[in-house]
Amino acid sequence: MADDKGTRTPFGHAMRSHFQYDPTYIPLNHGSFGTYPKTVRDTLHRYQDLAEFRPDDFFRYHLGGYVDSARSAVAQLLDVDTGECVFMSNATTGINTVLRSLVFEKGDTIVYFSTIYGACEKTVLYIKETTPVEASKIEVAYPIDDKDLLAKFEKTIGQLKKDGKHPRVAIFDTVSSLPGVRVPWEKLVESCKLEGILSLVDGAHGIGHLDLKLGKVQPDFFVSNCHKWLYVPRGCALFYVPERNHHLIRSSIPTSHGYEPLPMEGQEKLFSPFPAGEKSRFVEMFQFVGTTDISNYLCMEEALKFRRETCGGEEEIMMYCEKVSNAGGKKAADIFRTEIMENAEGTLTQCCMTNVKLPLKLGDGKGEVKKAEAFQAVGWMARTLVDQHRLFAPPYFHGGSFWVRFSGQIYVEEDDFVEAAKVLKELCERVQQGEHLT
Repeated sequence: MADDKGTRTPFGHAMRSHFQYDPTYIPLNHGSFGTYPKTVRDTLHRYQDLAEFRPDDFFRYHLGGYVDSARSAVAQLLDVDTGECVFMSNATTGINTVLRSLVFEKGDTIVYFSTIYGACEKTVLYIKETTPVEASKIEVAYPIDDKDLLAKFEKTIGQLKKDGKHPRVAIFDTVSSLPGVRVPWEKLVESCKLEGILSLVDGAHGIGHLDLKLGKVQPDFFVSNCHKWLYVPRGCALFYVPERNHHLIRSSIPTSHGYEPLPMEGQEKLFSPFPAGEKSRFVEMFQFVGTTDISNYLCMEEALKFRRETCGGEEEIMMYCEKVSNAGGKKAADIFRTEIMENAEGTLTQCCMTNVKLPLKLGDGKGEVKKAEAFQAVGWMARTLVDQHRLFAPPYFHGGSFWVRFSGQIYVEEDDFVEAAKVLKELCERVQQGEHLT
């Protein structure tokens, strides 16, 4: 629906006028870094100017109120309490905040899938090095049905308990990164509740991408990048922790003025340069985390206004992005004479990204790619897309096959996928000739 002012812009190439892209560039990788419209850019600059006009006044006495307004706006979008929402720089920071706050004991285990975002898996490995916790990785190869993914999860939990371990926290995505597929995260949260495990949801591809119904699902911890799909400038992430779990989050990263140490004999109350307020310890902890530019957080209301007035609202945006991603992906598959990544239940593509198998085969024969060279091949293709062509969509290797992940967005059309597929097909032919090895 259009707003009363009649400022609705049709989806597709007409929407490009609102963004800052090079007009010759074909952006099919919104999922990695996102972008934001010009009106949001103007808001960003306005707050940056305010900060420079009177820095002490801005940071000490006004910044907190601006952040509160942004928190209120995003909480309303997600149907959760404002006091359960704070901001941080990105989803990886949220995963780190939770894992570094939990106090682990011998036998505690972190459970995660092999499709976890790489930086988050490295965080798990670091926590293993520095605490008594263990980790259990569930191997997954897509495409896989949701019921089979859930069965793998429940079987792993059951085996851990049988072995005398204590599954403490499980990490999983809303939409995974590579491959870019929808994960049955709501059912995984429910399974965690039944098993008595903390659910830590990496919703990097969440807000602005899916209808999250966060207030209904109620995960234990949820973090989602607002700069990917919500049109907020980088880097901004929502960190949602229901009040029941506020006591488990002891510090921001880095620890800053909002931290309250546990009572100790002889410990005096530490000084804070910021005025005392009525906010909870949880909110105060993330209000000011070192002197840095968080003007991007303050763009939340303008981003939501753009989505509402220029785009027609959340449902319209998500519907178009999913539709163009799936339709464009199918056209690419036709050009490749391959297939899109989908399961029998048809759930993997219920998001704004589509994965298409590339016309490359693994093997030692003529025109095939040796397994030892698979990552070299996709790395060469990615770099060549940037260096020699005016488009990008990430090629990758998964489950013994080569794929490309396309992102749908309000400013692309199906013809963009067709043009990208023709370029990618040519690059695959160059790989078959061994050009990636030169």
